[in-house]
Amino acid sequence: MSSSRTSSVWFSVSLLLIAMISIQGGAALAKTLFPVVGAPGITALRLGLGTLILCLVFKPWRLRFSRQQILPLLCYGLALGAMNYSFYLSIRTVPLGIAVALEFVGPLTLALAGARKLLDFVWVALALAGLWWLLPLGDSISGVDIKGALLALLAGACWAVYILSGRRAGAEHGPATVAMGSLIASLVFVPLGFTFADSGIWSLAILPVALAVAVLSSAFPYSLEMVALTRLPAKTFGTLMSLEPAMGALSGMLFLGENLTLPQWAGLLAIVLASVGTTLTLQSARPEIEPVSEPGE
Repeated sequence: MSSSRTSSVWFSVSLLLIAMISIQGGAALAKTLFPVVGAPGITALRLGLGTLILCLVFKPWRLRFSRQQILPLLCYGLALGAMNYSFYLSIRTVPLGIAVALEFVGPLTLALAGARKLLDFVWVALALAGLWWLLPLGDSISGVDIKGALLALLAGACWAVYILSGRRAGAEHGPATVAMGSLIASLVFVPLGFTFADSGIWSLAILPVALAVAVLSSAFPYSLEMVALTRLPAKTFGTLMSLEPAMGALSGMLFLGENLTLPQWAGLLAIVLASVGTTLTLQSARPEIEPVSEPGE
């Protein structure tokens, strides 16, 4: 690998790590607003303000998309909005680290779709064991709310669509695609969020915190993710994203005082290891792929 290629990879990796830290910090900050505006309300504020910032920076109306990119772009935008909405609904009742781990099942399933060898199914078993430890078992105090858990899994399914469609939609325009995708998401989920928001959403006092959430959770990290997503192979991207559940758990502990039980930590670790393992196994079994496929390929 040439030195320029190595530098590009490390640059993309650094951007992705910064994006993950920003997203989890923003999620913790957003959760502090739930008692005032509710989860739908903070989703509307995050998407609406984040979209405004992205549009001011990237001016998405100037972009031109080919016919082959229109459908991926629509899927990308709707997946982005649905992922945000269902994830925020989930962390009303589920600790942040557990919600992120359950959400990560989406990208993990995407990676495991190519499972063929015996070792691949070891990672499947490890991921299932992680889910067993994370999901609610019985009525013990350490159980996880089933509705919140299902919403986190729904967010994970949307995340998988976000990855697949984002690579195609962003092939030519890079981070500017995020602005258009966020605009599409806002047209659906901002009105929905305001409809079900608590009355505190109309207070100007929450605007500075809501703006910080929008920057930390949407405008800043999604732009960095799009740069990384269009430069890194999908399997490498998936491996690095496996750190997200651990970062979510640490963010919940540091900022929200959320402590996980030993089985929950074991479940989180199992999902992280399954993701890393399947990604490395698949990478070693086939030649390195190009970072971005051509639209319509």
